Amino acid sequence: MEEKLIKTCLHDRHTALGALMSPFGGFDMPIQYKGIAEEHNAVRHDVGMFDVSHMGEVRVTGPDAYKFVSHIFVNDVTGAPDGQIYYGMMCYENGGTVDDLLVYKVNDNEYFLVINASNIAKDVEWIKRNAEGFDVVVDNQSDYYGEIAIQGPKAEETLEKVLGLNLKEIAFYNFKTFHIDGEDVIISRTGYTGEDGFEVYGSHEFTVRLWDKLIEAGVQPCGLGCRDTLRFEVGLPLYGDELSEEITPIEASLSMFVKLDKPEFIGKEALALQKAEGVKRRIVGIELEGNAIPRHGYPVEADGKQIGEITTGYRSISTGKSVAMAMLDKPYDKLGTKVEVRIRKKTFPGTVVKKRFYDKNYKK
Repeated sequence: MEEKLIKTCLHDRHTALGALMSPFGGFDMPIQYKGIAEEHNAVRHDVGMFDVSHMGEVRVTGPDAYKFVSHIFVNDVTGAPDGQIYYGMMCYENGGTVDDLLVYKVNDNEYFLVINASNIAKDVEWIKRNAEGFDVVVDNQSDYYGEIAIQGPKAEETLEKVLGLNLKEIAFYNFKTFHIDGEDVIISRTGYTGEDGFEVYGSHEFTVRLWDKLIEAGVQPCGLGCRDTLRFEVGLPLYGDELSEEITPIEASLSMFVKLDKPEFIGKEALALQKAEGVKRRIVGIELEGNAIPRHGYPVEADGKQIGEITTGYRSISTGKSVAMAMLDKPYDKLGTKVEVRIRKKTFPGTVVKKRFYDKNYKK
């Protein structure tokens, strides 16, 4: 029996616009409307919007909220001002990644966690299990919230006009709660594209109204196709590709988000050992010569043997180059190393480069 796909609150809007729909993380999601390249360029040079209502939201409240979030999160939220957001991971004892997520600090007794769609059930179960012994309430609010991401150099002026709010004062990786149309709406200066922009969390009814207003304002709707090309170009990981139960944040080259100088947290011992002893493999960038397009799972070779595999690969829309992120064994992870990517029966020469192929344009 086929798994029944969940529809977001904007599903009718996508089908009315003729979006190409496809399963993603248990949801029926739009992959593209006009085309991936056109939507990608709208975000890079103007403004685009995404239905990200499939993401999960978990609220942690109670006297031990700070202590508990510190216990399950590899980044350090100590002394954070209210309204600050942190990116990081939750890890298993062995250092493998439960999920990567955003932690919004409402206050010392309340945190708002935004998790990946495909991991909602697993994450919530894991969070609740680890909450035993802490004076906290874990509330899975994923079914309540809809979410729209408005991204691109014109995101601020567009959203300000549509909502009639001053959003200039929201700094990068900060959020504010606004009372709009009789409900609390969270607006954060975050995104997954490498461009300036906002993510807006509200009820399903509010989310549909906001979507309609943004369409009316001429904002290009964008699918998950270009969300992937955009995040990939600026070196942002996707859970299931660059992070997983088998891939630790250190192996994913994300150790800057793992704060080993803070008190005990789940996975700390394993991650500290990896940092001290070094890892046997890690995620790097590869630039290929010519036009061959590397895809997830393709083998990477050197010295006549397989030394790793592609995790994400594209012909970069913003740079025109064939590039990939790949998990490579050491010592082949060094910048400038010559490698070969096997695409079916042929191999194509490539060079190890930084995994950011395009510069981020966040608000300073």
